[in-house]
Amino acid sequence: MSHKTSAQIRQEFFDFFAEKDHAIVDSAPVVPKNDPTLLFTNAGMNQFKAIFLGEEDTLKHEGKNWNRAADTQKCIRVSGKHNDLEEVGHDTYHHTLFEMLGNWSFGDYFKKEAIGWAWELLVDEWGLEPDRLYATVFGGDEEDGLPVDDEAIELWKSETGIDHGHILKCGKKDNFWEMGETGPCGPCSEVHIDLRSDEDRKKKPGAELVNMDDPRVMEIWNLVFIQFNRKPDGSLEKLPAQHVDTGMGFERICAVLQNKTSNYDTDVFTPVINKIAEMAGETYGKNEEKDIAMRVIADHIRAVTFSIADGASPGNDGRGYVIRRILRRAIRYGWDVLDFKEPFFFKLVDVLADQFEEVFPEIAAQKEYIVNVIRSEEKSFLKTLGQGIELFNEMVEGKDKLSGEDAFKLHDTYGFPIDLTELMAREQGVEVDVEGFNKNMKEQKERARAAGKFSVDQSDSKSWNVIEDTDEFEFVGYDDAKAEVNIIAYRKEGDRFALQLNKTPFYAESGGQVADTGLITNGDEYIKVLDVKKSNGQFIHYVDKLPEDLSGTWTASIDLDRRIEIQKHHSATHLVHAALRGILGDHVAQKGSLVDENHLRFDFSHFEAMTDEQLDEVEQLVNEKIQENIPLQEERNVPIDEAKDRGAMMLFGEKYGESVRVITFDEDYSVELCGGTHVGATGEIGYFRFTQETSVAAGIRRIEAVCGTRADKLLRDEKRLLQQVKGAIGQTQDLVADVMKLIEEKKSLEKELEQMQLQNTGAKLDELIQSASSLTSGIRLVKGEIAGADMDVLKQLGYDGLQKTKENTAIVLGSKDEEEKKVYLMVALSEDLIKEKGLKAGAIVGQLGRLVGGGGGGQPNLATAGGRQPEKLGEALDKVNEIITESIQ
Repeated sequence: MSHKTSAQIRQEFFDFFAEKDHAIVDSAPVVPKNDPTLLFTNAGMNQFKAIFLGEEDTLKHEGKNWNRAADTQKCIRVSGKHNDLEEVGHDTYHHTLFEMLGNWSFGDYFKKEAIGWAWELLVDEWGLEPDRLYATVFGGDEEDGLPVDDEAIELWKSETGIDHGHILKCGKKDNFWEMGETGPCGPCSEVHIDLRSDEDRKKKPGAELVNMDDPRVMEIWNLVFIQFNRKPDGSLEKLPAQHVDTGMGFERICAVLQNKTSNYDTDVFTPVINKIAEMAGETYGKNEEKDIAMRVIADHIRAVTFSIADGASPGNDGRGYVIRRILRRAIRYGWDVLDFKEPFFFKLVDVLADQFEEVFPEIAAQKEYIVNVIRSEEKSFLKTLGQGIELFNEMVEGKDKLSGEDAFKLHDTYGFPIDLTELMAREQGVEVDVEGFNKNMKEQKERARAAGKFSVDQSDSKSWNVIEDTDEFEFVGYDDAKAEVNIIAYRKEGDRFALQLNKTPFYAESGGQVADTGLITNGDEYIKVLDVKKSNGQFIHYVDKLPEDLSGTWTASIDLDRRIEIQKHHSATHLVHAALRGILGDHVAQKGSLVDENHLRFDFSHFEAMTDEQLDEVEQLVNEKIQENIPLQEERNVPIDEAKDRGAMMLFGEKYGESVRVITFDEDYSVELCGGTHVGATGEIGYFRFTQETSVAAGIRRIEAVCGTRADKLLRDEKRLLQQVKGAIGQTQDLVADVMKLIEEKKSLEKELEQMQLQNTGAKLDELIQSASSLTSGIRLVKGEIAGADMDVLKQLGYDGLQKTKENTAIVLGSKDEEEKKVYLMVALSEDLIKEKGLKAGAIVGQLGRLVGGGGGGQPNLATAGGRQPEKLGEALDKVNEIITESIQ
């Protein structure tokens, strides 16, 4: 076998199937669009689901219809039957992100070709040794009433040169593939390879190691034969058309063909591993612990980079949390094992951008953005790493065991894996209650599992009650606000009803624009349309009720006033997108948007908050474009390549069809691909105004704005508010100056009042000194409540009182703040009482503090206490006499 690069291997796979009439299609984004059942794309077939479910007949690609396809698909698996995140890096053949090479047949060829071609590519083209290959086939299942897949066994014998003893029957777990709880499924046949040395192979036959998690005997290609549909009740029905879906682990086949024992030694990983080693000043392959760390980082940077490129950012829930966990695991290995104490992870994006420029250009195209997101996540995690280590030190101080609860808190709040906690504990000679930790983890996993069970029934896409069997459907809403329509199907969904029409003026929610609402009527009956969703090319209209008779012609009309306001906000979104790029820079890319009749929300990549000046500048530019009254240029069915050449803005991670709709407001200003509805000319927008700018996630900002009728209302509300403020202030030339003046005057009046109160409290102190009582021990006691005094005032009065009385005097003053629920106490003693009677102000005030629900202390001559029970101040002052008497030594 000659040494091929991974790029060549990938290309040879494409070429092999292109020759066999397969459409070579792009990978779908690793972040699935519009599939609520999936967190990440985890198999190549995800993008062809609609064809397998019979919702679409063929694959449309480059203007033709195909029944065969092949591709490489970016996949992420972080949970599931094999891949737990904790394994990645420790072994050499599991990854979080991997590429899956696949070939498909949609109701065209079946087992014979799939098996024959797999052998032809692996053995005849790529030269693998036949006696190292094993094929597993489905061994039948009683519960499902399914026999052994004898057809596949016979085809392995007739179509390939495999040793018959190498065809193994396996159970449902390994050789029956299901898309989910429900949906398409069928038996599969896997190709495994035995990479052990000849002498090891003599000692023990490879057949005994297949599916035994031996790193040297591993699965490389899975051929799935989709024959059945799993119904919600668990039963299987035969599909009208049979499909083939295969998946081959790209990183694994590269290792095999490049004669490597580890995927990480192939040129898929060496560029990034070399970069990590160089940054760490290490050599890969010298030290197992450091090698594991480098493998973890090399694997994880791929998953994080591809996810961000396809539109998912690190965050706190669902997808975002998975990405954040992967990122933190890598940074923690870097910190702990390779001594990276500063952000380093983001520097690896460059390597991937170069490496995948040909096959996955989306990384290079968004490099700056990806780097910014990763860098800011790293910075914040490095901070919490430090905080977590501090917290850990507090948790174990003076203890010889760390509780399971605490270990879990470190994991959950600070992202500390248990192995890091154990390592740190070992260094301090502390045990960790790992069992308690696992119990906490298990509870969390169960919570997560309950939340992660997507109960979307994928088997039942056909329960429409059909009135008129037609494939015709047309959306006329770009041109018409009403249309004569027929109702062609209906069904009940929860407490609503859903209708399909043969044509509709109603826009279905998509591209961030909300759906139209309105009416369907035949003159006698009025049905309200509450919402409209898209599903496989059809529009589903959700209505409040079903009429007795659905037949005949109906008039569907949208709420036009509402639609007009939505259009203003949608066109304004295009104008603001262009303005943001012009003013902030070309790294600005749309990351999400919402447009309705009341406002627009736009999320975009940018790494810091916008300044007031920038917001002003953008607002001004958008309003200039509105006043230029630029006419809308709307083109339908533009070939995608032409749109690209004209520089139309495209969203990363979107799948676009062969032809697209292009919306232009001035060729030199805003050209975007868009399916939404727009104003005829920008002047209709009226006026544009920001309402806020915030952060949504690392590296993503969100602006909100209003225009049209809403902007008008906002401006008039502001005017009214201003008039009210002016009315309250009276005649004014300069409102701001007058308001500032009022604030200044208020401040100086408060100061004056404070002075007066201080004089008053001074007078009150004199009064208390005048009426001081004498204790049995002969000590003079000055005590009382000073209304409105805070702690500072009480202290001041204590010092003043000592000055005025000089000797043989104890001063005890208190005050309370009912609203804040606070009490203040102060005890001051003349020097002679401390020396001759052994009194200490701190000790006395401490006892008083306890009586008012608090505590305190201080110097022997003056001390203070605070409490939380103002209602007890009187009681405490009553007790002073006996506390002092008892304290005399």
